[in-house]
Amino acid sequence: MKGRILSRKATCSSHGQDSSYFLGWEEYEKNPYDPITNPSGIIQMGLAENQLSFDLIEAWLANNPGPAGFKRNGESVFRELALFQDYRGYPAFKSALAEFMSEIRGNKVKFNPNKLVLTAGATSANETLMFCLAEPGEVFLVPTPYYPGFDRDLKWRTGVEIVPINCSSSNGFRITEQALNDAYARAQKHDLTIKGVLITNPSNPLGTTTTQPEFDILLDFVVEKDIHIISDEIYSGTVFDPPGFISIEEAISGRPDLSKRVHTVYSLSKDLGLPGFRAGTIYSNNDTVVSTATKMSSFGLVSAQTQYLLSAILGDKSFTRAYIAENQKRLKGRHDGLVVGLKKWGIECLKSNAGLFCWVDMRHMLVGSDGFEGEMKLWEKLLYESGLNVSPCSSCHCLEPGWFRVCFANMSVKTLDLAVRRIGSLVESISAGRNRCRAIGIDAGHVE
Repeated sequence: MKGRILSRKATCSSHGQDSSYFLGWEEYEKNPYDPITNPSGIIQMGLAENQLSFDLIEAWLANNPGPAGFKRNGESVFRELALFQDYRGYPAFKSALAEFMSEIRGNKVKFNPNKLVLTAGATSANETLMFCLAEPGEVFLVPTPYYPGFDRDLKWRTGVEIVPINCSSSNGFRITEQALNDAYARAQKHDLTIKGVLITNPSNPLGTTTTQPEFDILLDFVVEKDIHIISDEIYSGTVFDPPGFISIEEAISGRPDLSKRVHTVYSLSKDLGLPGFRAGTIYSNNDTVVSTATKMSSFGLVSAQTQYLLSAILGDKSFTRAYIAENQKRLKGRHDGLVVGLKKWGIECLKSNAGLFCWVDMRHMLVGSDGFEGEMKLWEKLLYESGLNVSPCSSCHCLEPGWFRVCFANMSVKTLDLAVRRIGSLVESISAGRNRCRAIGIDAGHVE
């Protein structure tokens, strides 16, 4: 055929699918680990899913069969749910979600249901905010390391660009005023218009919570530059150790100069472990953003039956309180088990207090060189020789090769123990290779 018959969007490579983050998933799907049918397969440690507390939700469903069966007081509501719903959302669900968000934050902040915009997960929420706040070619500043999916979620369809705020392991990858100003200056040098900052709190992939001093720096910065700030707080209910979680909505208390430029993203994918339900939200005090995002939400609605079921679950306060506490306890146990297990093999993790993953320091294990080439060779060994899909720091735009995001909440304890043993075997293999090189007088610093 003559000419281009597909759009540039259909034929471009800006989706980010060529990232090692997504490539690792593809390799896992070809050879997934199963303790019975495929015990030598690849263990998925690149997927931040929370599968630790399904039994609690299943028990609630067994004791409350009505909502899952589309019944209210014994009467069917199937026809009501089957018909088209107002895209502003089911009022009972929005109220229950607002109260749940407050509960997770220790009721230090309250959320007005009328300022919530329902979206099909946090992915849709973040993209919608990009459409609302920036034009194609304009920029959001994002601290590194950041979630690899942002290269797709924030950029692909919107045309918005990301300029990294380069954070360093020297201070635990904390956000500094210098790092913010450097990122802003780099964007300006290329004549780019900066529209805002986006953070994840708790951080994905670090598993750390944003501190008040960091918020003070960030909030003063966005006021000075007259830009927006988005806080993606989808891991807010996973905080299992001190320091506690500070929501951006709490951090801006007493700052009326910020209320119209602060936007919060949340979903039930991580805290309740329900990514398949696609239940997310935007919270904003900016009426124009709420109005526009609500209109856009018609392209990614949360289904009526999902809203109905979740409104019943979240409306049971005794259940949600017990669930949050038990889920955090289980996450801490699994996190601590991974940290201790890796430490036995001489591998340290960044100190963290939240999330479904650890930020693991394997810089001493780099293969061939101490740069990103060495990191990719180590990643390939982990994937193809050890059978472990983890996310290298290059996929998270970190400038220090050798860090890896390793997820721990999407598998059984036995599978996690096996994964640690596989890493241990790789440590022994690399160590033995270096010892052989030393014995014959070869530089063994980054032996392959």
